[in-house]
Amino acid sequence: MNVVNREVADTRRIRPKLIAAIAAVVLGCLVVYGIVERHDNVTNLKTLADDESVPQVQVMVPMPGPATRAITLPGNIKAWYTAPIYAQVSGYVHKWYVDYGAFVKSGTLLATIDTPTVDEQYQTAAANLDVAKTNSTLADVTAQRWKSLAGTEAVSQEEVDVKVAAAAAQKAEVVAAAHEVARYGALEQFKSIVAPFDGVVISRDTDIGNYVNAAGGDVSARGTGTADEMFSVADIHEMRLFVSVPQDYADMLKPGLEATFTLAQYPGREFKATLLTTANAFDPQTRTVVTELVAQNPDHLLWPGTYATVHFVAAADHNVLVAPEQALLFRDQGMQLALIDANNRVHLQDVKLGLNLGQNVQVLSGLKATDRFLVNPSAGTLEGEKVQVVSGVPGVAPETASPTTASEPAAHPGGDQPAKVATAESEPK
Repeated sequence: MNVVNREVADTRRIRPKLIAAIAAVVLGCLVVYGIVERHDNVTNLKTLADDESVPQVQVMVPMPGPATRAITLPGNIKAWYTAPIYAQVSGYVHKWYVDYGAFVKSGTLLATIDTPTVDEQYQTAAANLDVAKTNSTLADVTAQRWKSLAGTEAVSQEEVDVKVAAAAAQKAEVVAAAHEVARYGALEQFKSIVAPFDGVVISRDTDIGNYVNAAGGDVSARGTGTADEMFSVADIHEMRLFVSVPQDYADMLKPGLEATFTLAQYPGREFKATLLTTANAFDPQTRTVVTELVAQNPDHLLWPGTYATVHFVAAADHNVLVAPEQALLFRDQGMQLALIDANNRVHLQDVKLGLNLGQNVQVLSGLKATDRFLVNPSAGTLEGEKVQVVSGVPGVAPETASPTTASEPAAHPGGDQPAKVATAESEPK
């Protein structure tokens, strides 16, 4: 019994120690697991933070510029010649013979004017000419008689000279009176208003009974003269097309340049025009140059004062690389592109720009055909920054285009093409 009791007592002493040991082992395992789990969590968070800190970007490769440049501009059509016709004598409109839209030949009678005052002045001038001729004849006869008495005691030489001079003065009076008759005769001719050249009557600002002033147009109801012409005649066999071309596109304005234009009243139909001349000077307010083109108008479909949409297409240098405007960075160093190297790190490359082609711009130096650059870099893009190239970025739509196709943006017309987008699959591993 004593032996049994000792074994029971020994067992009772060992059990608490065993339980304590097991608990210690379990607690140790829990501590180790917690430490390992926390370390793994910290490692995962660091990895995630590192991944999140690398911006995802979309890259592009440059493409050759378009073979042509295109631009669409507003234009105004004017007649080849336009002549406002004013009255040259004062009087009342007796009758007008042509109305709006009438085609007339040079010398066609447009209107006649009653000029009673001019008629009377013409008659008076003719009468004064007759008087001057009669006085001149009398003076000649007198001078001849006095010259025949020269050298005798009946007259002195001084008196003879006076009579001869008086005869010469009377001849001058005849000449002056003849000029006055010719002047009023010319005014009599102006009673008939005629067309100065072949064309169409585009305005008639007079009516029967209106009083007109010499070179002053019709007189209004209040009796004051206006600056309106009686008629306007336009020569429309050819038309002048005026367009204000921006400074960026002035280099295309060369002899032989052709353009097409459309009119709202003839949808789907194109007309052709050829460059005639330019102002060779820019308007400092708009930075545009006035350009004049000529368009044939055999069917008289083109009317003066018409608004036209003019489309220019000119050859461009296909060998110059282009990049989109949104890829450019303007820094203290000047214009830059954010290039991406083989390790997907940013290199800010200085570039020299050429012509603005609308959505794209020419890059004259600093860019190679094999380079990759950010599509839309942020203002905080730094040199050497690590980036992650992806095939698509939210808010940036991939663009593709044929290198030989010129595009024409609606907001800012210009012939160019978007650069090719390089996807992640196309990048070197």
